Amino acid sequence: MSLLELRSKIEDKTARIAVVGLGYVGLPVAALFAKAGFDVLGIEIRQDRVDCINSGLSPIEGNEPGLSELIRSVVSSKAFRATPDFTLTRDRHIILINVETPVTEEHMPEYQALRSAVKSIGENLIKGALVIVESTIMPGTMEHIVLPLLEETSGMKCGQGFFLGNCPERVMPGKLIDNLQNMSRVVGGDSAVAASVMKDLYRHIVRADLDATDWITAELVKTVENSYRDVQIAFANEVAIICEALGADVWRVRDLVRKSPGREMLKPGAGVGGHCIPKDPWLLASSVRESHVNIRLIPAAREVNLLMPAHMLNLIRKSLGNLNEKKILLLGYAYLENSDDIRNSPAESLRILLSKEGAQVAIHDPFVREFFGDLYQMAMDCYAVVLVTAHTEYNQIDFKKLKGLLKQPLLIDGRHLWDSSQIQETGLELVTLGDASRSEGL
Repeated sequence: MSLLELRSKIEDKTARIAVVGLGYVGLPVAALFAKAGFDVLGIEIRQDRVDCINSGLSPIEGNEPGLSELIRSVVSSKAFRATPDFTLTRDRHIILINVETPVTEEHMPEYQALRSAVKSIGENLIKGALVIVESTIMPGTMEHIVLPLLEETSGMKCGQGFFLGNCPERVMPGKLIDNLQNMSRVVGGDSAVAASVMKDLYRHIVRADLDATDWITAELVKTVENSYRDVQIAFANEVAIICEALGADVWRVRDLVRKSPGREMLKPGAGVGGHCIPKDPWLLASSVRESHVNIRLIPAAREVNLLMPAHMLNLIRKSLGNLNEKKILLLGYAYLENSDDIRNSPAESLRILLSKEGAQVAIHDPFVREFFGDLYQMAMDCYAVVLVTAHTEYNQIDFKKLKGLLKQPLLIDGRHLWDSSQIQETGLELVTLGDASRSEGL
């Protein structure tokens, strides 16, 4: 099958699609292509997730507008089904790869899942198929890892027996469907024609720009954009620490800085989590390790953001002193508000630090099953309630009721969610990350 024949199948929606990895990216991608009229097979190694999806339910439990309804609809119509069996991809014309690509403790890419997926795909690849990597990868990965492994396992040559591209995802939990449909995408192909065919494919689910390019550019765009965000967050966090040292309010400073054209400043916070931002800067930096490029800014930003849970610990210490045997309640375990995504959770880092100090740590999160429960009951006899994740539910707390349950009336806000004037009326003491002004009405 040639690219022209594949283009024709994409146009009339007879191209059969497989999506490998049904997590935060793969699942909504598969469901959207099924909704668009394609026959979609999802490959997922976790049987419990397969069973959940095939029963028409979403295994993603955070607030994801439209996702549960979409999965129920496409499973019911038999346009989408999940399986752990890679051999069923032998009739697939297009295969999308959406597996995790973490980094090691040495900040190098860990590609066990990617290699395994590529190997299994290659062993079952039909002639003329198009394979697309949507996972975020270190620049150079397509050429040096994916291409040779796919050629070796399939016994075919790229551009002749099969075609290869990458189209990095751009999604955030809580906005999965919206991001997939309305965020622009970069499509990198093994040739200009392959990239053009990829654009035809994604046009069925993406309303925004689709920019065709080569592999290395697509790889760079994704790792650069997340590295940029990490650096900007680190700057905001460092300014917050400076403001605390000088007795100022970073939130007031931020508001005034942003009045200057082009001076956007992100929000500081209790920590940076998730799958992408903590690792993607290392993927970018690692790509030139063998070239001996002196990378300084990216590691410095990573260190600032990695230490924010330790800074939260210092704020707690300043208010409570010795933490031994003191009960402390953390609000929010997911890394992002109104999400159930706990990958690289800042709350987990803070929990470990508090436990090392001898504190008794309780955790509440309305989106993470392990930490469901009655918030007020958990707060009983606590010395402090610490906000780590700005879930909307935490803006509805009855602070008067909460005060009556605490051993010490202390709140520590790591996300600037709570209104200080309203809380102070209840007699609670509020410590907010980045705000040491203690001034009202200025």
